[in-house]
Amino acid sequence: QVQLVESGGGAVQPGGSLRLSCVASGFTFSSYVMRWYRQGPGKERELVASISSGGATDYADSVKGRFTISRDNAKRTVYLQMNSLKPEDTAVYSCNTVVHWGQGTQVTVSS
Repeated sequence: QVQLVESGGGAVQPGGSLRLSCVASGFTFSSYVMRWYRQGPGKERELVASISSGGATDYADSVKGRFTISRDNAKRTVYLQMNSLKPEDTAVYSCNTVVHWGQGTQVTVSS
């Protein structure tokens, strides 16, 4: 059974940083693309970042230069380092692979 469990969300002031983690189980983690999505209040779900099995990364224009996605295959974990956070980054952030989703973790950026 595939499971994706996110953690690391919270409340932070503008300009602050957070690191999200997503621990995976139930599949061969190292073989799959992993993605972070987010859905802000009143907004559609947005692909934030992805990382291939080989480590190639891609980012939404809105987060380029501020967010970094990485993976540790030994720990079966994908990370999202978020720096220089803005109020518009407020959203529920969810981990995804293929058709499987985590439960999401709330990130709130507010002064």
